[in-house]
Amino acid sequence: MKIKPIKTVDDYDSAIARVELLWGSKPDTLKGDILDVLITLIDAYERDHYPIDPPDPIEAIKFRMEQSGLNRKDLEPFIGSRGRVSEVLNRKRDLSLKMIRELHVNLQIPLESLILKQQDVTNSSGGRTKALS
Repeated sequence: MKIKPIKTVDDYDSAIARVELLWGSKPDTLKGDILDVLITLIDAYERDHYPIDPPDPIEAIKFRMEQSGLNRKDLEPFIGSRGRVSEVLNRKRDLSLKMIRELHVNLQIPLESLILKQQDVTNSSGGRTKALS
């Protein structure tokens, strides 16, 4: 079976079809090795052609709260007072570096999710707010 770089959508579709045929192949066999290489090539192609932006920092915090059954009061040790938590979650105050560190270390929110390139982000109420860079 010939393996080549994935350069086009047709190459991509063909690689996906081959992965489906090889799925479940045992490791350290010819088929298993081909499967590993194809998955690596597909991953590289998808990263280049279908990038996924990290989530908005506030949405990442809210997601972790929902996942962990946390409420706003539970964020106070990491963000500050009740009012400060409210300001952050309502997008009236940016996260500080200290808050980012605390949320990352204590709630295991990925840094990539808490740090967004400086750009305008549309908030849920339709307004515009500046994200932390």
